[in-house]
Amino acid sequence: MARVVIFSGAGISAESGLSTFRDTGGLWEKYRIEEICQAGCLSWNRENTLTFYDARREQLASVTPNTAHYAIAKLQERYPNDIAIITQNVDDLFERAGCKDVLHLHGFLPRLRCEKCGETELIGYAKQERDVTCKSCGGFLRPDIVFFGEAAPMYEHLYEAMEECQFLVIIGSSGNVVAMDHFALHVKVSILNNLEKSDAINERVYTKVLHQKATEAVEEIVGDVERFLQG
Repeated sequence: MARVVIFSGAGISAESGLSTFRDTGGLWEKYRIEEICQAGCLSWNRENTLTFYDARREQLASVTPNTAHYAIAKLQERYPNDIAIITQNVDDLFERAGCKDVLHLHGFLPRLRCEKCGETELIGYAKQERDVTCKSCGGFLRPDIVFFGEAAPMYEHLYEAMEECQFLVIIGSSGNVVAMDHFALHVKVSILNNLEKSDAINERVYTKVLHQKATEAVEEIVGDVERFLQG
């Protein structure tokens, strides 16, 4: 298992121009979260929900990875067995930057999932065709996104990765959805990089705190990781 875990939230993708649900303006302001991102919304608000995720894929197609994504990809390329990338984000910006085996805790926007059998299908940035069903079982397809209130099976892999982690990097995460402070207490080194303080995070448990954009902090982060791995 990797000695270094790089854990990211919406902040790193926001620098590429993607809206987050805590932003003012943008896609999320037009919808109520409980109507398009809550367990059960596909049953009673299906068309609006699918339309929303069509718009998110369209927006994703219009943006590109930023320098933080690329720097992390190059770091992983140099140390492929030592760097694990785990993200709360559902976009593919890490993959487009060249990252491998990215663990998406909350799903993957360019992919659909069968509601019946769980089979997945990549559609990229296209709109979901409403009359197309699962090729395996004929079930209805949905965005491969974990809605609030639904099970998040990838969390098990997060816990597995943290058992071996020695160096934890957190970038652009408010701590409101996934609390990482307790993991920081059990690693040798931890770096927190957020644009500003968050009430959900205890910054005192981290070895280093960088209140900067990810694109500004990433050079220092990469340098610290490399010195750790070479030490």
